[in-house]
Amino acid sequence: MDSGRSSIGKCTLASTVLEAKKLVANGLKNNLIFTGYPVVGHQGKMQTSGSCLYSAGTDKSCAWDPRINGLFFYETTAIFPASKFADFIRDVKKLRDLKPENFCGVDIYNGFLIRFIRVSDAYLGQQENSVVVDFNYYRADDASTPRFNQDVWEEVEQLAFFKHGAKPHWAKNRNAAFLDVQKKYPNFNKFLGVKRRLDPQNILSSEWSDEILSGKEGAKRDGCALEGLCVCSEDRHCSPAKGYFCKPGLVYKEARVCRYSSSPSTVGSESYQTDALFD
Repeated sequence: MDSGRSSIGKCTLASTVLEAKKLVANGLKNNLIFTGYPVVGHQGKMQTSGSCLYSAGTDKSCAWDPRINGLFFYETTAIFPASKFADFIRDVKKLRDLKPENFCGVDIYNGFLIRFIRVSDAYLGQQENSVVVDFNYYRADDASTPRFNQDVWEEVEQLAFFKHGAKPHWAKNRNAAFLDVQKKYPNFNKFLGVKRRLDPQNILSSEWSDEILSGKEGAKRDGCALEGLCVCSEDRHCSPAKGYFCKPGLVYKEARVCRYSSSPSTVGSESYQTDALFD
């Protein structure tokens, strides 16, 4: 469906997946099975995502099981101060309303999940009560393969982290979400000081963790925006050979996203809006 650029196929699959998940309450259990709401109990008993906790060794119902080729997707997690969350949602709705079927892809992977975090005085904690949004979307096995409606999720991502100042989850997001991350935490330097004191030899660090803690964009190379390793500024950062060019966002004009265009001549012109809406 991605290679065929089929919105109808994506939406049909999304509708089927959502109905199936409703029937089983998305893995919630009253005891060993789901018998209806409310679901109350210990976390390990009531949220086992499709009975994975009780699966036999040969059962392949867990998508994340390393023994099988399960789901392969990106997860974006954005943490908003509660006071800014509504503005983000309003912008996402504007983007959705331009062409609702462009959002079907995220419904296949649970849609937008919303949860809450209390204020914390931890150095990397939240300075006020916060709202967390998670959303997953398809990523091919081949890192150089663009995703259908890739620009939509890149724009949502940039709306969250750049326009509305959301903080990234330290273990889930693509590198681009961490740009200037240190500016979002008043006690960031105190955290680095404690980190140096407790781990002077950087045993608990890695090349990746050093990169995201710096909050700097890595070297831009061909295709880097496909993986979220950069925000595109040139077409080569996307995949021009496959029809994906670096273009402005539709709602957040300052965003730079990899959008499909049937004609390279539309790059840099206002006609990108027509391509996005009707291709």
